[in-house]
Amino acid sequence: MANVPHGGILKDLHARDASKQDQLLAEVENLPSIVLSDRQLCDLELIMNGGFSPLEGFMNQKDYQRVVKDLRLSNGLLFSMPVTLDVSQEDIDKLGLKPNKRVVLRDSRDDSPLAIITIQDIYTPDKIEEAIKVFGDNDIAHPGVRYLHEQTKEFYMGATIEAIQAPNHYDYVAHRYTPAELRAHFKKLHWTRVVAFQTRNPMHRAHRELTVRAARNRQANVLIHPVVGLTKPGDIDHYTRVRVYQALMPKYPNGMAALSLLPLAMRMGGPREAVWHAIIRKNFGNTHFIIGRDHAGPGKNSKGADFYGPYDAQKLVAEYKDELKIEVVPFQMVTYIPDSDEYMPVDEVPEGTTTLNISGTELRRRLRTGGHIPEWFSYPEVVKVLRETHPPRSKQGFTLFLTGYYNSGKNSIGKALQVVLNQQGGRSVSLLLGETIRHGISSELGFSKKDRDQNIARIAFVSAELTKAGAAVIAAPIAPFAEARANAKSHIETYGGFYLIHVNTPLEHCIKTDRKGIYKKAQSGEIKNFTGVDDPYEAPADASITVDVSKQSISEICHQIVLLLEKDGYIGER
Repeated sequence: MANVPHGGILKDLHARDASKQDQLLAEVENLPSIVLSDRQLCDLELIMNGGFSPLEGFMNQKDYQRVVKDLRLSNGLLFSMPVTLDVSQEDIDKLGLKPNKRVVLRDSRDDSPLAIITIQDIYTPDKIEEAIKVFGDNDIAHPGVRYLHEQTKEFYMGATIEAIQAPNHYDYVAHRYTPAELRAHFKKLHWTRVVAFQTRNPMHRAHRELTVRAARNRQANVLIHPVVGLTKPGDIDHYTRVRVYQALMPKYPNGMAALSLLPLAMRMGGPREAVWHAIIRKNFGNTHFIIGRDHAGPGKNSKGADFYGPYDAQKLVAEYKDELKIEVVPFQMVTYIPDSDEYMPVDEVPEGTTTLNISGTELRRRLRTGGHIPEWFSYPEVVKVLRETHPPRSKQGFTLFLTGYYNSGKNSIGKALQVVLNQQGGRSVSLLLGETIRHGISSELGFSKKDRDQNIARIAFVSAELTKAGAAVIAAPIAPFAEARANAKSHIETYGGFYLIHVNTPLEHCIKTDRKGIYKKAQSGEIKNFTGVDDPYEAPADASITVDVSKQSISEICHQIVLLLEKDGYIGER
């Protein structure tokens, strides 16, 4: 039979509250609402379906403080991560939030009412203590700490929950099981021993081998249970990963493995998160849980050292094994033996045996360049999925972001580059001149810093969408502020290449060659907030290329940019 839920009872709030659905829906119309963030939405879903048993709501101050300090709820039951509902002073004032107040929680995607909470208390957390106790450090290089300090609001609200409905999902619905559904599935298949495998990355042949070994050694079945909520920034999107898992499932021995998606918002909390993950897998009915090297680790701190030791997570879970009542399976590293065409645990490989491996860095390089990925490393069906989502640079889009003073020559460079790239062929080329954007999508904006930043944000959005579609984009705004340029880069390079080109033509030359007399009007006060006259220009310190039309021809500048694109593989051989 499936494992006993944490605390002894599966807290399935949907089943508990099913009889009062009509009453709750009628009450919704007369209550204030809170629209949930992505993390809050993930947390609510797992509270309501029992994944976070024994929780039946967001933690009140007593539970929160004890979990932070002792890894326990106020009743003494083991629970390692705070699960809280954060609100702002503005929320409190606007909605009249106070103890015993009832509030609707709504889905940010479609505004549907998901639950009604009854507030127990509102309290101010000690975020520094939370960071140090939960994550082991107050370093914002840790994504959990950064989220805590930069995105979490100033108050927490303890509240009990009454479930109205689960969030709607439109992707991979067949693989989304609640704890009750997964337990029923195990029962139907007569699975009494199940090894859960946690992952937030694509899986390859080595992962298949180690999970098969783990299951066979324990005469168990395998549950591939990947996180599809919030993971580490920069991770491969869950759509791609789930297609990889789907491609991998037929490679397991018939009837050995199943796939179920977990809508968890990870905190990347290392050892504490490993305990939390074990509790969650126990609630989903698993009897065994694979804990890997540096499980849920966020990588390096601001000093370049790992936040956690490689086996800290395994040690902490082992410390609480008697309470967790789920058997921990240490992640067993395997390596490929070409002579026998098999994977073998690294500690069992005879001395002198030839082994092969491909690191994550090398895999990304081969995807980026279109390099060969051998079948001994990953199945062709998996590689096909990864190549569809991560094509080589020759098939990716990119943005050339030209910044400089008015009349610096960036428009002329942009127009020439459009011709040169059209000549190259292979992708569409879009030119977004500053004046064109100003007369089009930003016509209502002025020239205050706020309006300028908004203008650059709009250019970045359009550029990112075109880049994602594989186009070459040439954007040529003045873009005088470093922060707005950095935000544009961050947004665009998620989808392809980004090159910041500083057209560093001296202001004196720009004024001297201004045939339209715009600078003259600005100097006389006829035009206000003009960059270089009465508004500043923050010269880039991070430009990919710096050019100057007072010293270089347009053709020379274009050739310099083309050579950089060729070097990085965006144009040239296909």
